[in-house]
Amino acid sequence: MLSKLMNCLGLSTFPTVRGVQWFNLAVLIITPAIAFYGLCYVPVMSQTMFCALGLYVVTMLGITAGYHRLWSHRAYNAHPVLQVALMLAATCAMQGSCYWWARRHRSHHRHTDTDRDPYNAQRGLLWSHVGWMVFRTDLRAGSADISDLKKDVLVQWQHRWYFPLAFSTGLIVPTVLCGLLWGDWKGGIYFASALRMTACHHSTFCINSIAHYLGETTYDDRLSPRDHLISAMLTMGEGYHNFHHQFPMDYRNAFRWYQYDPTKWFIAACNLLGLATNLRTFPSNEIEKGFLSMKLKDLKTVQDSLTWPIPPEELPIVEWDTFRQESSKRTLLLVSGYIHDTTSFLKDHPGGADLLARHSGKDATAAFFGGVYEHSNAAHNLLAMLRVGILAGGVECLGHPSVPPSQALYIAGHSRDRNARGPSH
Repeated sequence: MLSKLMNCLGLSTFPTVRGVQWFNLAVLIITPAIAFYGLCYVPVMSQTMFCALGLYVVTMLGITAGYHRLWSHRAYNAHPVLQVALMLAATCAMQGSCYWWARRHRSHHRHTDTDRDPYNAQRGLLWSHVGWMVFRTDLRAGSADISDLKKDVLVQWQHRWYFPLAFSTGLIVPTVLCGLLWGDWKGGIYFASALRMTACHHSTFCINSIAHYLGETTYDDRLSPRDHLISAMLTMGEGYHNFHHQFPMDYRNAFRWYQYDPTKWFIAACNLLGLATNLRTFPSNEIEKGFLSMKLKDLKTVQDSLTWPIPPEELPIVEWDTFRQESSKRTLLLVSGYIHDTTSFLKDHPGGADLLARHSGKDATAAFFGGVYEHSNAAHNLLAMLRVGILAGGVECLGHPSVPPSQALYIAGHSRDRNARGPSH
């Protein structure tokens, strides 16, 4: 019973727990509890809710455009004014200092899906969402180069004064803002602070959890990150996570113009205003190669599930006299040097069984290639499946003698089984 409960909650994949990080647990429990109480018992003012929503957007941009793309990945250069704005906005989210946050995120990228990854998705959805922050274990984040963060004056200043900065920007400023402007002090605490903070917490946590479970492996399937619109909507555009893990220093998370990535749009707008420069992008040619590789892999899976014609080198060589003799027992047609047994297809032939029977024991190449009817690709593919031999000496050949249309673009992986049926060139 206990085992089933642990499996249901995703606890069976947790590492050995040595203790609880009580401060983190308190923040993650008390903050939503305050927000829930407010939703139940405190009158909701529209101005306060719009303020909470606006602060949510600003705070999340501080995390996504600041902590993540600027300081964790150096995806662009920011003007000092923008750096300060993003740092204060991210501090308002109460997700730890930028130094702490970026250090672990770089470790996550370097050691993805291993026990040196702080929020290892292989440990389960609950672990990657909040478990890694709440429980003490023997696991330690893997090494990562943070020499630039150690030298960054703003990062070190925020790290040193993080707690008073977080308390003032995350709680005092939203409360005072709502209280002084329209008299909603309670709403400032319950909604602009607690509710907004809870939403920011779990939106960011979804990058570590949902973005590793929901969606497609668009560019590479060796690791867990995935791309999905829902993840992007939950995380201010960070949901195209497979792309991000393949091209982490690209300022974009969404490569396609139609994909949802407000953080990308924000950085691009700052670029137009001169606040963001040197926006780093990975070469489109290489991005498309990754995309093509996964498409080909999917197609290869379908291809390997299909039945293909017997390769020419495995077909027997048949003399003309033998071909003629056997055609008296079954309906054998000669097309482009290949002998085809069409007996099983007589009743299904769109032109009637009699047309095939009349060509039994004869060279039907000209008739098949337009003399009687210009056959479709489907007809060529089906005919190739009926091959039973090759005529010794060969005869008239039209088109490619061995490759039907379905195999013209056959995917030949380097590790493909040599005995697998495919085209012979």
